Order: sequence, then C-alpha cells, then structure tokens
Amino acid sequence: MNIIKKIVIKQVITEKSKRLLHEKFTNHKMRLEQECQQLLFEQRKLQHKKGISKQELQNRFQGEINKRKDKIKLLEFKRNQLEMLEIGSEIVEREVEALVEVKVGTHWNEIMEQTAIVIKDDVVVRIDN
Repeated sequence: MNIIKKIVIKQVITEKSKRLLHEKFTNHKMRLEQECQQLLFEQRKLQHKKGISKQELQNRFQGEINKRKDKIKLLEFKRNQLEMLEIGSEIVEREVEALVEVKVGTHWNEIMEQTAIVIKDDVVVRIDN
C-alpha cells in the first residue's frame, strides 16, 4: 500500500540563490504593483457606467487592492529577511508530496519521521530522514 507523505524542500543559501530569490521577490512585487494600477484604472472606468453602485464598486476594488498591498508588504519583509541571511544557512523553500510504500512489518515511526531534501544551486546535496 502507498501513502502520501509531505517532504520539506530546504535550500542552502549561496550568492547565486540569494540573488535569484531577491530577483523573484522584486519581480513579484512589481507584478502586484501593476495589478493595483490596473485595478484602479478599471475602477475609474466602471464608475462612469450607470446602474452600478459607486460605493459597492469602491469597496470591491479597494478590497482587491488591499489584498495585493498586503502581499507587497509580505514580500518586502521576506526581502529584508533574505538580506540578513548568511551564506550557507538553510531555508525552507516549499513542501512536496511523495508516495511512500507501507508493508506489513514496516516501522511506522520511520515512515512518519520528518524527511527533508536539501538543495544547493538546484542540486540535491543531501536527504535528511
């Protein structure tokens, strides 16, 4: 029988990975800022149409803009935290799911132990069980 288990992917911080993460955060922030500008444009365009409540329109668009501004603040925080990280430190990048085979006689505690795959510049350097 197979079960699904979550595996943590950790990344070793190098100069290259730090630069790539910084670029990723910056690009994501720019995209969110563009979305905010597009939402403001759409809001102004729709305000002149009849049959649409201006207050409801304002609330709906402002809610979407606020969501993006919150994401921008989070990205800025992550970027600041990235600056403080030392080369060689490990960060959790994401989680993936893996199929694990379970048979009669398999030690359950060994299966359920936290497993982590550590990568450095897109190369697996170790697997922690």
